[in-house]
Order: sequence, then C-alpha cells, then structure tokens
Amino acid sequence: MSRKIMAALVTATSMLCVGGAALAQTAWPERTVNVIIGASPGGDTDFNARTMARFFEEITGTSMIITNMPGGGATIATTAVRDADPDGYTMLFGHTGHLVVTEVSGLANYGIDDFEICCIPAIDQGAVLVASKRSGLETPADVKARTDEEPGSVTFGTEFGGYSHLQGLIFQQGAGADMTIVDTGSAAEKIAALLGGRIDVAGIAYGAIQDYAQAGQMVVLGQPNAERNPLLPDIPTFKEQGVDFVMNNPYIIAFPKGTDAAIVEKMGDVMQQITENPEYAEALEQGFKQPVAFLPQAEAVELLTQMRDTYMPYRDALQAR
Repeated sequence: MSRKIMAALVTATSMLCVGGAALAQTAWPERTVNVIIGASPGGDTDFNARTMARFFEEITGTSMIITNMPGGGATIATTAVRDADPDGYTMLFGHTGHLVVTEVSGLANYGIDDFEICCIPAIDQGAVLVASKRSGLETPADVKARTDEEPGSVTFGTEFGGYSHLQGLIFQQGAGADMTIVDTGSAAEKIAALLGGRIDVAGIAYGAIQDYAQAGQMVVLGQPNAERNPLLPDIPTFKEQGVDFVMNNPYIIAFPKGTDAAIVEKMGDVMQQITENPEYAEALEQGFKQPVAFLPQAEAVELLTQMRDTYMPYRDALQAR
C-alpha cells in the first residue's frame, strides 16, 4: 500500500475532521432512506450500516431501512444503487471490496466514477488472517515453511474477484508463500470451512471469529495494519512478523450518479456528526473492534482513486480463476 494511502488512513483514524459543520441547506430527508448493502446480515458491513442508521435517525428524525443484497461480489447491490432514481432515497453502504476491487477484478464494468461518493464513514481495522486449528499453522512463517516444502499445500479461502481475494494475493506476495486460493464464499461460509478443516487460512473481521479464536478453534496469524489496532493490542501486525502486508478497508457511502449535491453534502455532514458521538465510538468498539474514522467527500474520492491505482497491478491475478 502506498505511503499516500497510509498517510490518509492514519490521519482519518487518529482524528476527526472539523466538527460541528452546519448541515447543507436541503429539506432532505423527508421520508425513509433505503440503504442497500452487498452483504448478508450479521457481518461487519451490515453491522456498520445498521449502527449508522440508528444514529442517523437520532439526528434527522428520519429512519433508514437496511436492504441486504449479497451475492456476485456485491455487484447485485451496487448495480441496484447505480440504476436507482437519483432522488437521495437510495444509498449504498459498502466498502472498497464492493466498488474498487470489483472494478479492478472485472466483476463490475463500473466503479467509483459512476456514483456520487459521499464520504468514508469508517475504516475497517479489525480484519485479520486466521488459520484453522486443524491446519497446525500458527504464524505467517509456518505458512511460508509449509508452502516452501510443498507449494500449494496451504488453502486460502476467499470470494473470487473480491476484497478477500486481493488480501490473499498481497499476503502471499509479502510472505513469499505459494498458496492455493479457492472460492469459498462469504464470511459465514469461510468460518464454516475453517471449522470443518476444508480450508486452512482466510481473511475475516476479528469480530466475526473472536469466539472461535478464544475457544482455540482458530488461530489468528496477524492483523494487516501498519500499527496495531489499539482495540486488538495482543495481535501482532504482519509487518512485525517480517511480512510486507498492510491493507485497510475503508467503508463507502455513495449515491446514484446525478443525486443533488446538497443531499450528498448533507449526508456527509450527518455522518460526520455521528462519528463525533462517543456512543457511536463505543458501539464500533464493542461490535467489531473498530476505531472511529471519517473522511469527507473530496478526501474520500482522492483516497479511493489512489487505492484503485495501487490495486490495478493485481488485475490479471484477480481475473485468473
């Protein structure tokens, strides 16, 4: 990951931008807002969207409804938002795997330029790589040693063309490990495959596997952050273990192209107010061990564009099935 991207992520994590911005002048929202996400209920994206919606209603007095549209690497959801009326009442809550990686991998023939990007409302720093207990793997060095002895003998479960696929490619490059990458499916399916010993390693949010890790059914190999997430102080980064693997995942709020700029701006203002609420920070910490972060529209677009450029060299590998 480039230094520019890292600097933006660190800045967003360590501070919230100017507070108390006046809300943009528009009557929006006057009715329920439909928030479409490309993930199943119960995961980190669903959690973040529902937490946002709860605080959105407190500020605006208007409700949000969360519509889960998993499948197709989130392209079902992103297509639905792209094709919706740009009236401000259909919104995407996704992450870079849904709008950036799918464009790079060719799963989608559109990307961030085809939406009105509102802001980055949060940055996932709770992702980890985790190994099945049955695999006997406990460190990244174990993965390298196993694959040095027998290339392809470690199976990495992912969703082809998606964010976790890119995680696997960047990790094995950094570790010098030659893994077999297989299409397992969503986070819930990866967990089932890990518990059943059908795959050896996967990238998943710590909040989704912490009970299994604490019970000794899974082993956390490391966190792909530049510095340890302060909410995961006992898990070493991959850099600490000699592996060049740093990869954070910003969440994205976006509207259909053509949505009134005043609506997009007001949603950004509301989201910024939400991130300044200590109760919101507490909810993120308890849910998925995630620190608060926020980037307004211009900085969000700049960061996402940089990330797309950084990921583009992996295009051919992501498209290889």
